[in-house]
Amino acid sequence: MVKFTVEDRNGSRKELEAPDDMNLSLMETLKAFEYNIMATCGGMALCATCHVKFSEGLENLPEKNDAEMDMLDTLPDADGTSRLACQLRVDASLENAAFKICGEEE
Repeated sequence: MVKFTVEDRNGSRKELEAPDDMNLSLMETLKAFEYNIMATCGGMALCATCHVKFSEGLENLPEKNDAEMDMLDTLPDADGTSRLACQLRVDASLENAAFKICGEEE
């Protein structure tokens, strides 16, 4: 199990614990916890509606791939802490991370 803290768009923070043995993306996990994430493209890094910004743990995440970097470049509010939740796996790299959901709502 991996523990991380999620801040919703309204500012409420919650620590979650998610299984790390199912190869789920962070986007899929957030949807399973009933966070309001559009995920229009279904996790293909084509819509950026699963945009999150990390306040803790960014240094432990894998490098961004080209598709993720290209999509983040289209967002006016993206910065160095921005990632697409669909491109991150729920694994040890997310342990004790903290991030805010920024993408569009359904």
